[in-house]
Amino acid sequence: MNYQDVITYVVKEYGVQPEYLWKKYPSFAVLRHPENRKWFGLVMQVEKMQLGLSGQGKEDIMDVKLDPKEVEFRQATLGILPAYHMNKTNWLSIRLNEVDSKQICDLIDASYQLTK
Repeated sequence: MNYQDVITYVVKEYGVQPEYLWKKYPSFAVLRHPENRKWFGLVMQVEKMQLGLSGQGKEDIMDVKLDPKEVEFRQATLGILPAYHMNKTNWLSIRLNEVDSKQICDLIDASYQLTK
């Protein structure tokens, strides 16, 4: 799954259009509930170095909000990182090219339900 696949999924599944809030970061797409405007996701392209990863270039990631116990448990999973630019107790980052598409969709769904 990649950046565009995530956007396509949330548009199709939830009717949510991404919001691009920062001119400085045009690839940062905020995903919010239409009713309460709470964020359930943030899709980004971030330099690998900023994520503590080796290599050059950018990485497609997504931050999702989960129960703190789930965040702690999931961080032991390959492709899951502490949240980039969000509260690390309640959020985590998913490396979109490292995690199975079904698992990514499940995490998006869980974040959506939690922030409903």
